Amino acid sequence: MSALVTGDAVVLGLRPARLPSRALALLIDMVVAWAAYLIVSFALLLATASLDDAAQAAIAVALFVLVLVGAPIAVETLTHGRSLGKLACGLRVVRDDGGPIRFRHALVRGAMGVVEILLTFGVVACIASLVSERGRRIGDVFAGTLVVRERVPVGRAAAVPPPPPWLMGRFSGLDLSGVPDALWLAVRQYLTRMGQLDAQVSWAMAVRLADDLVARTGAPAPQGVPPAAYLAAVMAERQTRDARRAFGTGRAAGGASGIAGDRVFGTTVGGAAAMGGASAPGPAAPAPHDAAHIAGAPVWAAAPPRTPSAGTASAPSAPKPGPEAGPEPGTRSATGFVPPA
Repeated sequence: MSALVTGDAVVLGLRPARLPSRALALLIDMVVAWAAYLIVSFALLLATASLDDAAQAAIAVALFVLVLVGAPIAVETLTHGRSLGKLACGLRVVRDDGGPIRFRHALVRGAMGVVEILLTFGVVACIASLVSERGRRIGDVFAGTLVVRERVPVGRAAAVPPPPPWLMGRFSGLDLSGVPDALWLAVRQYLTRMGQLDAQVSWAMAVRLADDLVARTGAPAPQGVPPAAYLAAVMAERQTRDARRAFGTGRAAGGASGIAGDRVFGTTVGGAAAMGGASAPGPAAPAPHDAAHIAGAPVWAAAPPRTPSAGTASAPSAPKPGPEAGPEPGTRSATGFVPPA
């Protein structure tokens, strides 16, 4: 299996589609498209038999563009990257960062597909897929997309942990238009793999990614919020906006499991220690500086985890109490009682 690796040497959880599966999906799409084109052409030929040759030629060109170019673009836009052939083969077109494609991505792919697929019968697309390490054709390179296998084992899918409940919706007014896809990809991979990292390394990566995100958004991070929690909250906000644009709903991706995400970020195993200490589930929590004064509220670490020094001397042990000294025989006690000899 070919792996996608980011610039931070983090393995991406997407599986690029192989050339045979892509060729089969393309063959199914082309059969359906050409069948529809021939049927509509025959019907229009009968309906426009009385027109002159120039009008018939204009109608033929418009029909070619509409059925063989416009229809695939519309299908990929409405189905979010799943045409009929890709649906049958378990494939999907996604962005480089794993998000759903939009109209501009489908438009670039469709425009380049005229040269790659229609005019050259798919020869250019096959050569480009063979040369590309990730199996991308020229249209994918220009559109910033990738065809991936959608049918993967459920146990291997890496999900982005949701943020703590008290950060849900806090960044709804943040401007995310200046954040590039490469940075989103790095944040996503850090959040999905931070539990496998060392605590110090995880904290350093979270701080660096949070600084990059702050520089791109132009808004400072809230005071007292750990960097990993900040990254998770901004990523959840971005997924919410993508879901709203793609599916017309305002429900955040993973928002329904906010309480479960609080437990995930509250762990102190490995790299998850960058998120803070243990937390208790609840619908909401106060600000980090007030959380320590309320019983049962989450406590989030505001400093990197520290490791004990090897040269630290251990505290001296308390001296063991000796046997109590009893009264000597024959001595008078304070009460005047003298034990018998």
